[in-house]
Amino acid sequence: MGLAAITSAFARAKSSGQPALMPYWPLGYPDSETSLNVIKAIVRAGADMLELGVPFSDPLADGPVIQHASQVALQHGISVRRCLELTRRLRSSGINLPMLAMGYLNPLIAFGEARYVASWHDAGADGFIVPDLPPEESTLLSAACTANDMALVQFVAPTSTTQRVELAVTRATGFIYIVAVTGVTGARETLAAGLRGNVERVRVLAKDKPVVVGFGISKPEHVREVGQFADGVIVASALIHAVSDAPDPAQTAYDFIRQLKGADSQAVAK
Repeated sequence: MGLAAITSAFARAKSSGQPALMPYWPLGYPDSETSLNVIKAIVRAGADMLELGVPFSDPLADGPVIQHASQVALQHGISVRRCLELTRRLRSSGINLPMLAMGYLNPLIAFGEARYVASWHDAGADGFIVPDLPPEESTLLSAACTANDMALVQFVAPTSTTQRVELAVTRATGFIYIVAVTGVTGARETLAAGLRGNVERVRVLAKDKPVVVGFGISKPEHVREVGQFADGVIVASALIHAVSDAPDPAQTAYDFIRQLKGADSQAVAK
């Protein structure tokens, strides 16, 4: 796996005429076993990559839906070590999609940067998304990722200057994460005004690195529209909201992802 797997995932999606779809799910939410079943259903539904959330008590970039999911997972005893164990179980179950761990800086530093990277590598992850890590402070983590053939994604926002985008591009491996709106995560009814122009601006500066859009993507029409000018989309809050109170979370997750991909839903193979 590793960086080559991420590159291949984008290439496969492009050949199919669709953006790479990267759903987010918090490990351990609403409990460990349900989270595994939901993630496996997301894979069966046709996801191209996975963003595995590492719950944290103060997720500054996340809106109320993900904040609540993180708190529930933490109350049920989730930890970095437990997230690593669940990731190993996902790999051992036969999942071969790229998986990126999305977690915040404090738990990462407490774990130890080099040890954190090596542990996730051993568990089967392919890279990291760290929303509160500025690119100019990513040198140590970037070096550890390079040594383990893992991606370190960098963020750019609508307010990012050309200089900041260029710095993010220089430090990023795997892809560039374009935040669609200023503020926190959360499903939205419409895409942000000026999103296409901002993505196209970043694409020019990103050169050959894929660009992925997240924050506010919630509907099949959003995926189709963003897919016209970006290489991938990340869906998080809308998926969690749809699944959270469902009587069959795995089936609901499967149906939701199938709808995002514009495909007919079928029963989940148990």
